[in-house]
Amino acid sequence: MSELKIYRDKDIDTDLIKTKKIAVIGFGSQGYGQSLNLKDSGCDVVLGLRLGGNSDKKAKNYGFKTMTIEDAVKWADVIQVLIPDEVQAKVYEEQIKPNMRAGQYLMFAHGFNIHYKKIVPAKDINVIMVAPKGPGHTVRSQYVEGKGVPSLIAVYQDPTGDSKKVALSYAAAIGAGRAGIIETTFREETETDLFGEQAVICGGVSALMKAGFEVLTEAGYSPYMAYFEVLHEMKLIIDLVNQGGLADMRYSISNTAEYGDMTRGPKVIGEPSKNAMREILKDIQSGKFADEFTNEMATGHKKFDKLREENRNHEIEKIGEEIRSSFSWGRKENIIDRSKN
Repeated sequence: MSELKIYRDKDIDTDLIKTKKIAVIGFGSQGYGQSLNLKDSGCDVVLGLRLGGNSDKKAKNYGFKTMTIEDAVKWADVIQVLIPDEVQAKVYEEQIKPNMRAGQYLMFAHGFNIHYKKIVPAKDINVIMVAPKGPGHTVRSQYVEGKGVPSLIAVYQDPTGDSKKVALSYAAAIGAGRAGIIETTFREETETDLFGEQAVICGGVSALMKAGFEVLTEAGYSPYMAYFEVLHEMKLIIDLVNQGGLADMRYSISNTAEYGDMTRGPKVIGEPSKNAMREILKDIQSGKFADEFTNEMATGHKKFDKLREENRNHEIEKIGEEIRSSFSWGRKENIIDRSKN
């Protein structure tokens, strides 16, 4: 295993990105967080959006200059593509590619479309990635607090020879240099990110919480108690893990909990679960999942919508909404305000 190299602001030419004109395409979670941080860092940034749309109105409320995607691409040196994965290829072919010129920097926050060759840029275009390891709203909230979200960078094509320096400087401008920046590849970022989302941090954890909730309520326990035990306390435990690994979590919990953790946990997540994870990883590595997802979105996303509705109506969501609206503990200004960001 190669030695871990972490870049911080002191290792980076933080002024380099200020010499570039940046077009951020999209004003969703990442577009919101990254563009505001770039602006506050003194960068020359515009938003490439559908003029008159909801995102355009939100961006203008934050004082941004907005352009059509075509005009933003023509104007910019650096184009950061922060629209959903499933629409990137179409937007690239129709609105970005025809307006690009040699030497520009085409940037992504996730390697999906480049790695699976849904987008194939010309060889005279620099292709780089800056991928914060957190949602865009957290990228913003951490920056405002004087902190940052760790980020990955990667270089796919480098015809001008300075792509890594540009990626590092951009990452520093959104606050990542305060926390730490690690270099990877498009393949590694894409495949590990998809696996983490599906098998552990999103899919695995949400399925585990729902299953635990169902087992307790089916056994006759109060759904409120079930919610507290399998969902509410998850954040408290994960905060400890995030701070100091499993060791800090086990240091903080009771001996009873620690013994139960180490003796019962492997019964829930044992070899059958690992085999399922291996199958998930194979689908990611082969491109099967990428094709399934893009086809689902291109053909009307009926399965996706049905799953969203089923999960939205799960009892754990209804109980959680009731509990969160009734308790004042832990309340503070929400990071996410859907009307503004």
